[in-house]
Amino acid sequence: MLEGQIRESISKANAKALRKDGYLIANIYAKGVENIHCAFKINDFIRTIKTKTSLVFPVKVGGKTLDVVIQEYQKDPVYGTILHIDLMVAQKGVVANYKIPVQAQGTAVGLKNKGVLLIAKKRVSVKAAPENLPASYTLDVSALDVGHSILVRDLPQIDGVKITENQSVAVISCIKAK
Repeated sequence: MLEGQIRESISKANAKALRKDGYLIANIYAKGVENIHCAFKINDFIRTIKTKTSLVFPVKVGGKTLDVVIQEYQKDPVYGTILHIDLMVAQKGVVANYKIPVQAQGTAVGLKNKGVLLIAKKRVSVKAAPENLPASYTLDVSALDVGHSILVRDLPQIDGVKITENQSVAVISCIKAK
């Protein structure tokens, strides 16, 4: 389980000192819950994120264990390191907005016909309770030829999960290479 420490001061100088010591600055929030300003060891955080099997994962901050979801993160534009992360508490039974990752599976037919596979939406916005959330949308792209797309309306429907994206937006496309 990922363990963090609560930040006493939320000043810029304190954040810089924590980053220099190898910490990742984070905010944990939810509806009806007071915001928690905390910091995690960056290597522990990355290791936890890479090994998690679902969208929701537990963290321990200030003696409390919370189930959280990554809502947003900020990266350094030059070095690509994570600077800041926003975590939302996943409250059981409470419907909220989440972003589910999209994964392509298989090799598209269009790749052999001088096409390029383009993942237009890496994450799809949904509204659901945390217990109904899928880990990801895995889409079979083996039938995609040049000029074909998988739209949001073609995504599998899951009970208790409502997709909030426009239904005519392309998620994955196979386009002609230039």
